Amino acid sequence: HDVPQWYVDSCFKIQYMFPKAHAAAYMIAALRLSWYKVYYPLEYYAAYFTVRSEDFDGATAIKGRSAVYNKMKEIDMKIKNKEASAKEEAEYATFQIINEMLARGVELLPVDIYKSDSSKFVVEDGKIRLPFSSLSGVGDAAAVNLMTAKETGGEYISIDDLQARAKISSAVVDALKNTGALASLPESSQTTFF
Repeated sequence: HDVPQWYVDSCFKIQYMFPKAHAAAYMIAALRLSWYKVYYPLEYYAAYFTVRSEDFDGATAIKGRSAVYNKMKEIDMKIKNKEASAKEEAEYATFQIINEMLARGVELLPVDIYKSDSSKFVVEDGKIRLPFSSLSGVGDAAAVNLMTAKETGGEYISIDDLQARAKISSAVVDALKNTGALASLPESSQTTFF
């Protein structure tokens, strides 16, 4: 059939992979992922971090590439000295992807008590909005409560109101304060006349 000998030889070299369908499936998945990564980077990174957000540090990522790089250096020193925990090693891998994303010009929007989702990274105005769960100290239950409270109750009048409606702990409130998500809210619902 006029098939060149080099082609037949190369087929024999990789025959161990076939007829295993998973090899073809992995290749197709890799091509599909790389296509989205190149042509739709916002959607790619939003989907990637939505699925793999357990080691995402939103407080560091929102500070920019230099903060991410410094955190990577800090963890890398621990890895080299064999002092890093498994969690820190997983965070390092996530920081590598965050660094790549920021280097490509993809920008992040901070957690917003009215716009953020509980766990989804959402594309908004050509940037990616961080979810509540991207903050350290905000667990899944608290993130869902924050999402439910914003959808059912309208605007918050104070941090106390937010805490009561969302049924969140003071540790979650502190995590939101540290990232500036509560900067527009007064501390208490009470007003003073003097």
